[in-house]
Amino acid sequence: MNTEEARIKVAQLTEELNYHNDRYYNHDDPVISDFEYDAMMRDLENLEAEFPELLLPTSPTQRVGGSRGEKFSPVVHSVPMESLHDSFSADEIRDFDRKVREVIDHPVYVVEPKIDGLSVSCEYRNGVFVRGSTRGDGVTGEDVTENLMTIKKLPKRIDNAPAFLEVRGEVYMSVATFERIVAEQENNGEKPFKNPRNAAAGSLRQKDSKITAKRALDIYVFNVQAAEGVEFTTHVESLNYLTEAGFPTAFYHSFDNIDDVLTEIDRINETRGELPCEIDGAVVKLNNLSERELLGSTAKFPRWAEAYKYPPEEKETELLDIEINVGRTGAITPVGIFKPVLLAGTTVSRATLHNGDFIRELGVGIGDTVKIRKAGEIIPEVLCVVSHKDGSVVYNLPERCPSCGSKLVREEGEAATRCTNTECPAQLLRHLIHFVSRDAMDIDGLGPSLLEALLNEGLIRTFTDLYKLKAEDVAKLERMGDKSADNLIRAVDKSKTAVINRLIYALGIRHIGEKAAKLLCEHFLSVDALFGASVEEIASIEGYGAVMAQSVYDYFRLEGTAHLIHELKALGVEMKPFERKEKTGCFIGKTFVLTGTLPTMSRKEASLLIEQNGGKTSSSVSKKTDYVLAGEDPGSKLTKAQSLGIRVISEAELLELIETGIE
Repeated sequence: MNTEEARIKVAQLTEELNYHNDRYYNHDDPVISDFEYDAMMRDLENLEAEFPELLLPTSPTQRVGGSRGEKFSPVVHSVPMESLHDSFSADEIRDFDRKVREVIDHPVYVVEPKIDGLSVSCEYRNGVFVRGSTRGDGVTGEDVTENLMTIKKLPKRIDNAPAFLEVRGEVYMSVATFERIVAEQENNGEKPFKNPRNAAAGSLRQKDSKITAKRALDIYVFNVQAAEGVEFTTHVESLNYLTEAGFPTAFYHSFDNIDDVLTEIDRINETRGELPCEIDGAVVKLNNLSERELLGSTAKFPRWAEAYKYPPEEKETELLDIEINVGRTGAITPVGIFKPVLLAGTTVSRATLHNGDFIRELGVGIGDTVKIRKAGEIIPEVLCVVSHKDGSVVYNLPERCPSCGSKLVREEGEAATRCTNTECPAQLLRHLIHFVSRDAMDIDGLGPSLLEALLNEGLIRTFTDLYKLKAEDVAKLERMGDKSADNLIRAVDKSKTAVINRLIYALGIRHIGEKAAKLLCEHFLSVDALFGASVEEIASIEGYGAVMAQSVYDYFRLEGTAHLIHELKALGVEMKPFERKEKTGCFIGKTFVLTGTLPTMSRKEASLLIEQNGGKTSSSVSKKTDYVLAGEDPGSKLTKAQSLGIRVISEAELLELIETGIE
């Protein structure tokens, strides 16, 4: 590869890694596995080593984590929260040891599990927890003190404490908690968390600490960052101190040779299921603290520590059966039932097979031997068929819904097969959970367990039955009483005054989310108008496409829809018309896309300012975009805007446009 080819490849990898960094650190929503990300980062490191003239200070290889978020106050770390260099083989760990021995004669290493969570700093003054922050970019993080206060195992006060103590830990969500929350999200028809790490990160960065508290986060503390009034000579001394002070610490062992270190790395991998949380590797650290100072750090990593990343584990197992699940929208999901196998520390017996196309492409049949893996995800994935059982045939999805017996359909251009029966029992609970949710009809206190109890007792069967509930019937349910029943009935009555867009969202029309429901009601104002709307009229709404328009049109042509709306009205649901506000300002008809971190305002504040001046914002760049408002670390949206010739402006230019008007 010559220099020009390398330059193109470096630019490509940099753009991809910046995008994935943003998804992982700032949105807690990765779109590739850690293994794939690590492979790209290693490719970039190798290219920069071979062509040092292409190494820039802004390279992803030179930065720690993500940028500081916009929701919380900034915290400048007194001690930088460095990242670790990753190794993927025994040879690389031996190479790390060789470099250490060039400076240290007889190194002793401490080996610990590498918890897959969110790194935080916790500060204590005179034994009292006073502040907690995320790592951020390693220099500046976010103040998440209130959210860390909800973690029960994190000490809020320590005895016999020094004047000041700063510790570093990893906030995580246990596997058990993750599986419980994902099950609830799937029941609610919500997008489930992808893995425990992102669940923990998203939960810790909630503006409402009550939401964080419900997520039952945990923490392992693994380092003393700074201390006044207590001194340590080794890392093991500091870990023993933390344990005695009441901090939750993971297991740790010390070794004076690299062979034993490698044995311990393998042992941790084999026993990783004994921990309540996910781990993605092991960490090797020099034990002596003064020797660490001799080795120092690079711009990004300490030279005295190394992380060993475990590769995705793959196992072969037999497919025993295929179970068909019916989701809230009627989508049919085939789930493989396997002969149980130990994978990445947990026993796996189920995995999604996605849809009929996926099954046909792999040629999956019951009884076949398949290969599965868990690449940083709790829910495993099927990779391929290893061998076919004699006489096995490729599985075909059933023609009728396993819950209600209705004929299943697959619309043109879609991978999913669906049950279109709106009264299908399998869909009912999920429909009801969605209907009462906060952004829909917002019926406080009516959670999944209570809805299930109401269904089991035959008190509700449809949305309309919610408005027929009587307090005396609800009070008879287990764990309910007169007061709780009265509160529930009041919450149900309160929901009757909801504005129409909430009802439209609550109905669960396919392809119509919260924002789309609002756009629809801004245009048509009332439910009655929607019954008379044509596909063309609906499609004319900016932000709507042919699929969304057809979905709305079809829904309001169903006989059951007219009956449902009529009954809801009869029960007192007001369906308040949407109050359309006349837009004014210099940005009327203009669409903005925001990217990066702005100097003085959050993206939400900037979006509100744009809307107050008549404009609107979009999440993606297209030919219809008029302006891209870019801050620091803008990512791939800036690149796309430049390729399309869209005007890119700064925060200062935005304010100038508002003051002087668009040229």
